[in-house]
Amino acid sequence: MSKLIDPFGRTVSYLRVSVTDRCNYRCTYCMSENMTFLPKSDLLTLEELDRLCSAFIRRGVDKIRLTGGEPLVRRNVMSLFRSLGAHVKKGDLRELTLTTNGSQLAKYAHELADCGVKRINVSLDSLDAKKFESITRWGKLADVLNGLAAAKDAGLEVKINAVALKDFNENEVDEIIAWCGKEGFDLTFIETMPMGEIDEDRTDRYLPLSILKEKIRSKWDLKATSYQTGGPADYFTVQETGKRIGFITPLTHNFCESCNRVRLTCTGKLYMCLGQDDWKDLLAPLRMSESDEALMSAIDEAISRKPKGHDFIIDRPGAAPAVSRHMSVTGG
Repeated sequence: MSKLIDPFGRTVSYLRVSVTDRCNYRCTYCMSENMTFLPKSDLLTLEELDRLCSAFIRRGVDKIRLTGGEPLVRRNVMSLFRSLGAHVKKGDLRELTLTTNGSQLAKYAHELADCGVKRINVSLDSLDAKKFESITRWGKLADVLNGLAAAKDAGLEVKINAVALKDFNENEVDEIIAWCGKEGFDLTFIETMPMGEIDEDRTDRYLPLSILKEKIRSKWDLKATSYQTGGPADYFTVQETGKRIGFITPLTHNFCESCNRVRLTCTGKLYMCLGQDDWKDLLAPLRMSESDEALMSAIDEAISRKPKGHDFIIDRPGAAPAVSRHMSVTGG
């Protein structure tokens, strides 16, 4: 079947799938404390998610990332990993991976490796137990550290994702870089994104990575690299540790020129851009027939509407979020 080409000539080869909007944490920059989650009856079944992913694989998608919320809190989610892992073993899928808060890795790391997962992203914003509990509202740093130990034992490559937050973790940056070097983890810093109403004003925590990068350069020797993962990060090598460090800057630098990804929600909505509200319903054509003809047509129509870029902005105090949905709905 033909590959998915958007109106700007970019090949869509990367699908991010939110398997649930639920999470066992309530990170202050991501969710309100008292979130209202979707009724479980509104979610696609794991079998339907598998069918949708398989359809995209037939259209040339060779990388799938499962996200949430927290993907590993969805009941029986490993059955989906096993199904998609079969595509990896056949060579139809180049990479199957996930983004997780790490709290469930002690339980699932070895099974993930058995399913063909080779590397994972783990969200971790502080190495201080009290600050970690504060930012997640009730998470335990020890759970994540135990999970990371299990991931290493299972042979999984780990990349740490840290959201840069002013007056929270900006003074931990050197410690985080050194710790990642010691543990053998790559590291990416991310600017907070204006998605969904939360309990605080994001402008109070917004830390431009251009400022953070200069602060890091004052202590660490960063060497530019052409390394790419299919994501938006700009990567360097930390000469002192030999590990990579990346910067995702959706606000201070638009990274859309080479965007090759689309995002599927757990309710069957396909978002062609993280920073736009336009979406295509894939649930109706999926359930219309056992044939995938209508589904493929819907996917083609969606890709034909993929925009050139997003419109994220955060430097207006009190401004409404760029998009109304929370990150946990879209899947990052």
